Amino acid sequence: MKKNILLCVSGGIAVYKAVALVSKLSQANFNVKVMMTESARKFVTPLSFQVMSKNDVYYDTFDEKESSVIAHIDLADWADLILIAPATANVIGKLANGIADDMITTTCLAATCPVWLAPAMNVHMYDHPAVKRNIARLAEDGCSFIEPSEGFLACGYVGKGRLEEPEKITQIVGKFFVEEADKQ
Repeated sequence: MKKNILLCVSGGIAVYKAVALVSKLSQANFNVKVMMTESARKFVTPLSFQVMSKNDVYYDTFDEKESSVIAHIDLADWADLILIAPATANVIGKLANGIADDMITTTCLAATCPVWLAPAMNVHMYDHPAVKRNIARLAEDGCSFIEPSEGFLACGYVGKGRLEEPEKITQIVGKFFVEEADKQ
């Protein structure tokens, strides 16, 4: 049975990798739906994700496609895993503090499935005490993290902050579901 992954895309330059991630996850036989922040849509259009996932893309909390469904609740219930990639400092901070002011944060707060975050940001942002504190709080709350890799960043710095490669993220997600199946 196909597992359902809700890929939540927050706005940073690493958004371009999220399009490839949808492709890799779909090729690995996952059913993928995509949710985007407003800032993510400034980097990549929803159409790119719609084509790659073959599903609707969600970004407006109040744009209900079906009047009988509350989308953020329905999607939270649908997902076997919520993956936020890239996870910006902004979305990490909001979730760590229970702020629900957009489609991604309201959906994550309604979720009962595992929530994973793959941070991507400038090395100094990633090392900032507030970001580290928010990551620790989310880990305490049960969230899992796919660590960013080190290398050349879009800002010109070199360091930890690159969104992990789509192939690696897909392998990690696949391994998680295999291990979950083995537990049962």
